[in-house]
Amino acid sequence: MKRKELIQKVAVYPGSFDPVTYGHIDIVQRGRKIFDKIIVSILHNPAKKALFTVEERLEMLRESMKDLDGIEFDTFDGLLVDYVQNKGAQAVLRGMRAVSDFEHEFQLALMNRKLNRNIETIFLMTGMRWFFTSSSIIKEAALFGGDISDMVPPNVYERVKDKYNHLKR
Repeated sequence: MKRKELIQKVAVYPGSFDPVTYGHIDIVQRGRKIFDKIIVSILHNPAKKALFTVEERLEMLRESMKDLDGIEFDTFDGLLVDYVQNKGAQAVLRGMRAVSDFEHEFQLALMNRKLNRNIETIFLMTGMRWFFTSSSIIKEAALFGGDISDMVPPNVYERVKDKYNHLKR
């Protein structure tokens, strides 16, 4: 009788993470209950104006999730399904906040499915506490002096504060 090899369940959690929020971390923590490994990967998109460089975002991700097991950090460009396949993953992990996210995420999932039928998209609803947060809203609040300290990890809070103080000079 042949022994079945254990196949590790791996998901890629793509995003801009500009900056990483507690909502992102919530999705990773809950995703780890489903997957053996999650690759948190920043899409390098030169067309999108980011507050932080890719390298700065990677640093913040690593620091913010340093206590979590089974997490890898990376960057990519090009087609997500090609990247997922090259990493040996079987799924794309996405967080969903509200109905407003659904249409866009649904279209992306269908396109990815058309491009590669072997890769699944798994949606996790964001925890209620983070339902209203997004990196864009957090950046806008911080820009105008709003307190974002309970929406991002301490290291990210300091980096956002420093970045806006630097830009204002």
